[in-house]
Amino acid sequence: MSASESEPAVRPSSPSAMEADGALTLLRDGRLEVAGRLVEATNMTLYCSVTLAGRTAACVYKPVRGERPLWDFPDGTLAAREVAAFEVSQATGWQIVPPTVYRDGPFGPGMCQLWIDTQREIDLTRLIRSRNPVVRRMAVFDAVVNNADRKGGHLLPLPTGHVYGVDHGVCFAVEDKLRTVLWQWRGKPLAREAVAVLAKLERDIESGALGRRLRELLSLAEVEATWHRVRRLINTGVHPSPSEDWPAIPWPPI
Repeated sequence: MSASESEPAVRPSSPSAMEADGALTLLRDGRLEVAGRLVEATNMTLYCSVTLAGRTAACVYKPVRGERPLWDFPDGTLAAREVAAFEVSQATGWQIVPPTVYRDGPFGPGMCQLWIDTQREIDLTRLIRSRNPVVRRMAVFDAVVNNADRKGGHLLPLPTGHVYGVDHGVCFAVEDKLRTVLWQWRGKPLAREAVAVLAKLERDIESGALGRRLRELLSLAEVEATWHRVRRLINTGVHPSPSEDWPAIPWPPI
């Protein structure tokens, strides 16, 4: 992820060294200052610094007022969907989505997410075609949240081998809308680890804290649809295959 305009003068703390709880407090309560705009983004996406108690990090701020209307998602809901994706990510234990909060900012309420500096030398085309188990987790995650836009450029590889995923504003639709570049496991049995995680997600959505949090961020129908997708993955035991009624790959793919 890189800014198309100016960046804050203060360099951010290393995301790999920042604990999730500390990052969430900083994002939620810190002073947010806009430094530039990512001009290639479809919706208003601002590169910012956030500072609290002498600690500064870089972040992305997407105000609701900067969201462009979509024909298949209710207006003004994309920021909350990004936060919902983070909540599911945390519940899996896979830390796929960087720390993300919903907060007020210079242009009103919106999503605020920790900026991730990536390992630029990695070939994204090779990564998205790989059998990397970290990327495979992301494929399962995308099936759960019904990600309608998993482009290769939404993968953020780190030198540690971890891979973050970003841009989850078009997730959680009731209708099946999975569009992704990660189809290499289609029809293949789910990893044992994924089955265990899905079983936990099913319980957490049905009667746990995750379900309560998702109902704050999404419609009841969308939460129920998420539970049913988890249940379907458990019942089939395999990675989903592309739908015949919906484009399988987003455009552009990278």
